Amino acid sequence: MVDLSENIDKQKMMETLVNPDVSSILAELEGGEKDSTYLESKLHLSVDQIKDRLSYVIENKFVMVTQNNGKEIFNVDLAKLNKIMENDDNFKNVVDGLTELDQFLN
Repeated sequence: MVDLSENIDKQKMMETLVNPDVSSILAELEGGEKDSTYLESKLHLSVDQIKDRLSYVIENKFVMVTQNNGKEIFNVDLAKLNKIMENDDNFKNVVDGLTELDQFLN
């Protein structure tokens, strides 16, 4: 079971999740973890820019960043992300939006 008892500012999380830059990064992570080299190439952003845009979701452990062979590995907690969307009417269309964005980008 996913625990969302943390003190998450839902308004700030919603604003973060619907941000086009964050949405495009999360769309890339939907299919599984990605390393920094892949994301930098695909998104045309530096790893620092990616981490900056994801800072709030990283801080709240919706996205985890680990190190492997000198690369940073990004992984989204889809269960946690889906749970917060299910618990707030403001998030009902975010999944559909991410899916549409993913289809547009690919």
